[in-house]
Amino acid sequence: MYHQRVGDLTAFILAGGQSRRMGQDKAFLKLGGRTLLAHAMELASSIASSVRIVAPQEKFLTVARTIEDVFPDCGPLAGIHAALTRTTTELNLILAVDLPFVESEFLNYLIAQASQISALVTVPQAGKGLQPLCAVYRREFYEVAERALKKKKNKIDALFAGVETRIISESELTRMGFSCKMFENLNTPEEFEKAEQSLRESGA
Repeated sequence: MYHQRVGDLTAFILAGGQSRRMGQDKAFLKLGGRTLLAHAMELASSIASSVRIVAPQEKFLTVARTIEDVFPDCGPLAGIHAALTRTTTELNLILAVDLPFVESEFLNYLIAQASQISALVTVPQAGKGLQPLCAVYRREFYEVAERALKKKKNKIDALFAGVETRIISESELTRMGFSCKMFENLNTPEEFEKAEQSLRESGA
């Protein structure tokens, strides 16, 4: 129903994390025969004509040109800020590399909602809270992020209270036929093993 590429949209894969809990770089872990980075790139490419990676350049020298943080070592907010300072489009999908279960159908729904309103952020809510690393940001949000980063306030969710934000609630997700389980990310070897088992059981 929503499956279509959006022209005025850039997708950014956040892949600059240090993966401390995993013990190795998550971007290069293979799940179902593909690296998490390859999966995220394919997913993002299915809904956006332009896809960029936000990460240190040396990390992906043989893979792709990347966008590097302006504020290094400041977490995902710095990645969002870097993406929005370099984008040429109004709408921008931010997608963490370690969300392998997110569905393209949902991303299209998310983008469709974002394109119909003036909110700076369109973000789903699932589990314990908001999912700011699977959300659509308007370009102007970089100013909000930059002010926070300069004050060393790196928590993303805290910024949403000060801007117009469209929250896609769990009940809306369920009503539209989406499962909150798709936002389960992979931070530890145990979570990765569980994901591999789920894939085997589903026959994927």
